[in-house]
Amino acid sequence: MKTDILYGKEGLTVDLPDNSFIIEPTNLPKVEDEQKALLDAARNPIGMGALRDQVKATDTVAIVISDITRPTPNHILVPFLIKELEHIPHENFVIINGTGTHRDQTRGEFIEMLGEWVVDNIRIINNQCHNKETLVNLGKSKFGCDVYLNKDYVEADFRIVTGFIEPHFFAGFSGGPKGIMPGIAGIETILTFHNARMIGDPLSTWGNMVDNPLQEMTREINRMCKPDFMLNVTLNREKEITNVFAGELYEAHDKGCAFAKEHAMFRCEERFDVVVTSNSGYPLDQNLYQAVKGMSAAHKIVKEGGSIIIAAECSDGLPDHGNYAKIFDFADTPQELLDLINDPEFEMFDQWQVQKQAVIQVWANVYVYSKLTDEQVKASMLKPTRDIEQTLKDLKAKYGPDMTVAVLPLGPLTIPYVEEEAIVK
Repeated sequence: MKTDILYGKEGLTVDLPDNSFIIEPTNLPKVEDEQKALLDAARNPIGMGALRDQVKATDTVAIVISDITRPTPNHILVPFLIKELEHIPHENFVIINGTGTHRDQTRGEFIEMLGEWVVDNIRIINNQCHNKETLVNLGKSKFGCDVYLNKDYVEADFRIVTGFIEPHFFAGFSGGPKGIMPGIAGIETILTFHNARMIGDPLSTWGNMVDNPLQEMTREINRMCKPDFMLNVTLNREKEITNVFAGELYEAHDKGCAFAKEHAMFRCEERFDVVVTSNSGYPLDQNLYQAVKGMSAAHKIVKEGGSIIIAAECSDGLPDHGNYAKIFDFADTPQELLDLINDPEFEMFDQWQVQKQAVIQVWANVYVYSKLTDEQVKASMLKPTRDIEQTLKDLKAKYGPDMTVAVLPLGPLTIPYVEEEAIVK
């Protein structure tokens, strides 16, 4: 049977065995009128008064956005916020791109993300996690590190965080406080947030917000310099807005997570020999680093010794920036990588993504269909494939005629789980 999966900007059609089990979230329709939905949310927010009544005409306003690796529709959200706060002079706004440890965005990318008018009229900065001159130390986290956040954000009179809410492979759900921490944090704080102990905690997983150390830390740090207003959305397969959650940070985010969980979780009776997955297409599948999320979703339901096939375009390479690609040079096997990363003496940013990938690879084989070269894929300890259908035929010879296959067309937008193993249901 032919199945469309999200891949790059165009998608990919794959011919799968007829008995393949399709797993995807409820594909909700987009809101009928985006501007009305946003206006209703801003003027009747959760847990607080109307947005425009909270901001004085003389206030400086910081708007934190997610970077280009996320499909947050900031070309819709940010112009709306500026219009809703029309009593604020344009020069009083600053947009802070929450890059975390990712690379800066270019002017062309900002135009793609925000629209040309915003780029030409509003000050925009990339968070600089390694530059302490652009950061403020807010004190000590109970998790053991100094807390550094972006200076422009901390010093603003009114602070807004935007984002979108989807399942997240170690924070439970994205959006909300994650826009601030790690989005606009300093490297020391980010490294603690992503250390081996935090990432390796069994409660740091898809859909879990209870006693999840990542959520505990991001919420703790947000309380040190809390956004005054949150504007988050949920999206469907076509990246259209399906709901809006705005208002007080924690209450609004909790409601958004509950909504996303209701539509994203998918119960399975048992694990599968093979799981074919995507990384939700562009922009999330721009590089192999991000594609670990799609692998992690498949890991939830693949048998030990089974195989994962992930389709992720990787138009931005491994990527070339950061340490993800470099860390593979420090070991010969995924288990050796895990041993290295779990050594308290080892610390390097991007280790968290390699850690998650290595956990998956110790459990199952991972094949990658992408625009990467075979050498790039192999250097990342993964198996390249140029033909998903042929790889499935080869795997059938390995697992036998009764090979079971599951497909995650939307990749990490779905939380599949096996009932008896699930932490979160």
